[in-house]
Amino acid sequence: MADTLLDAPAGEAAGVTTTTITASRARVYGALALGIVCIALSAIFVKLAIGVPGTVSAFYRVAIAAVALALPFARGQARKRRAGGVRLGWRIWTLAVVAGVFFALDLAFWNTSLGVTSAANATLLGNDAPLVVGLGALILFGERPRATYWLGLVVALLGMSVIVGWDIFTRSALGGGDLLALLAGVFYAGYLLTTQRIRATMDTLPSLWVAGATGAVLLLAFILATGQALTGYSLNAYLALLGLGLISQLVGWLAINYALGHMPASIVSVTLLAQPILTALFAVVLINETLESRQVVGGLIALGGIFLVNRGVGKRG
Repeated sequence: MADTLLDAPAGEAAGVTTTTITASRARVYGALALGIVCIALSAIFVKLAIGVPGTVSAFYRVAIAAVALALPFARGQARKRRAGGVRLGWRIWTLAVVAGVFFALDLAFWNTSLGVTSAANATLLGNDAPLVVGLGALILFGERPRATYWLGLVVALLGMSVIVGWDIFTRSALGGGDLLALLAGVFYAGYLLTTQRIRATMDTLPSLWVAGATGAVLLLAFILATGQALTGYSLNAYLALLGLGLISQLVGWLAINYALGHMPASIVSVTLLAQPILTALFAVVLINETLESRQVVGGLIALGGIFLVNRGVGKRG
């Protein structure tokens, strides 16, 4: 699986008018499932990195992965030059940088929102990405998702609402933290849509490395400008950050970026709603949190919506 993800040729997801998987269905869904499991652990790692500010943990997340992938990225580019392969134009590299900006902003806003609003609010409002991705794919790429996509999206978001509780809807106004979570979801959607377009011509590893390196530079600049500490944390916190960088970012997003090369971002974004469900299960086992009955019911509803969305993959609308 590792070699497949690192050297996979770019897919044809960008610009498609039907939800068609371009590689083996089992391989694509296997990669997506692996990615979801890995990023579902990210909240656990952040919680275990006690005392580390949100933007600092976000920096370590992308920086560790970028450092780990730097040598494979350089070797891959050198090998392509020696083989006389087709060189990518500056536009696609610029788009990869833009993806990095989106991802950095997503992490910065999301992690910050967790400090100024409830986890329930941040979970629901930060998951507006599938709606934005669906509309963006329709407007930008001319995709025409089947009716089952929109039905599945509504069901999945309903399940997420049950998970976080209905009290969020009784509030008359959104607070600053809520708005940050909403913005995080929009930037998350921007990353997914941009990566779908990048993966039409760029392989998995460089698409992730360029975006990650860009995000690391931006987050480091913000941390230095605001005077936050990069060091001085406990050994357990550093181990948690290492897991965040290597498992959640490197393995997780390599797998998801691979899937984005063979599957429309609209489908991937809804499927990624399984992440908070898995996170809740991991929290029970790893950090002794408890599950409420509404979380179980909401999770089952969300999974039903995800099934509806993926049911139409490979079929014409």
